[in-house]
Amino acid sequence: MNGLNKGIGKVEVAVKWDPSPAGEPPTDLDLVAATYQGNDPQGDPEYLVYFDSRSPDGTISLSRDSKDGKGFGWDEVMSLELDRLSDRYARVLVGVVIQQRAGERTFARVAAPALRIREGYDVLAEDDFAHVPGATAATVAEFVRDGSGAWTFRPGVQGFEDDPADFARIMGRTRRS
Repeated sequence: MNGLNKGIGKVEVAVKWDPSPAGEPPTDLDLVAATYQGNDPQGDPEYLVYFDSRSPDGTISLSRDSKDGKGFGWDEVMSLELDRLSDRYARVLVGVVIQQRAGERTFARVAAPALRIREGYDVLAEDDFAHVPGATAATVAEFVRDGSGAWTFRPGVQGFEDDPADFARIMGRTRRS
């Protein structure tokens, strides 16, 4: 990193939701992060981080994973240590996927979903997925390395209507507005 621009360092992305009503199958939201190399920032991700995994170098990890939203506070929490990520990476996308084991479920059918992205105590973004009600997955954060090597944050929730495997493969190819 050159100059005085520190950029974004360590970020926490968290989601929460209320449990499904009695008699309905559990709702399971999952955080997923995808890293992209500088020579192909719109192509296939170099690697993915999701439930039961972490980045090879330990800079991106999921510290909390809920399968039903019955936890207290934030149900899924992912940490991204962007300031430690190798220089060969130029872009990191974070998304939220609704598991579809018990039939199609969209954000409109998730009870009280919430998103919070923060660096330290500073909240960078919050959302409730209300403007993507028909989506089954969404990108929620984009981090891009600038010319000085510092990371910048591009907020915005963009919905997708794909199954989890397809979403992870294509989430970085859609141009964000």
